[in-house]
Amino acid sequence: MDAKIILDSKELNLILTRLCHQLIENHDDFSNSVILSLQPRGVFFGNRIAKTLREILPEAKINYGKLDVTFYRDDFRRRNEVLVPNSTEVDFIIENKKVILIDDVLYTGRTIRAALDAMLAFGRPEKVELMVLIDRRFYRHLPVKPDYVGRTVDSVSSEKVKVFWNETDGKDRIILFTPNDKKQ
Repeated sequence: MDAKIILDSKELNLILTRLCHQLIENHDDFSNSVILSLQPRGVFFGNRIAKTLREILPEAKINYGKLDVTFYRDDFRRRNEVLVPNSTEVDFIIENKKVILIDDVLYTGRTIRAALDAMLAFGRPEKVELMVLIDRRFYRHLPVKPDYVGRTVDSVSSEKVKVFWNETDGKDRIILFTPNDKKQ
């Protein structure tokens, strides 16, 4: 099977704008809401969401942070290599706030479970919502469903979704491929 482009740069920008308007519709001026993007790859998506929201709502104070879930994962002790966590950058309390968790790809749901545990170090939220760029809706291990979705992708378990960001990869695009594909 050849690699298939799921989203290109133009489609990604349209999705970012749509998702931001959905957030504004549900969170108004963000006075009681915060955004937490998940390290490492969800941060690129979260940065874009926060930037776009600030452009649309320049008067709003958008609390945006980055959350590392490395040591909250249920599989972190199963690896032979030493884990190097990413930084957590949350300079606000989430107590009684509406939290929007942001990640790039939702697959099994285990990262989101870890994020729910990790964010409790910053308070108990009133509500938690989930935004993902790509929802791989099959093969969930946990009952997790996103509130905001960029694109839903139906795939088999042998396929992978790879998100390329301009900041690190030189180009925005999302592809679906099987690991033995040479084209990427």
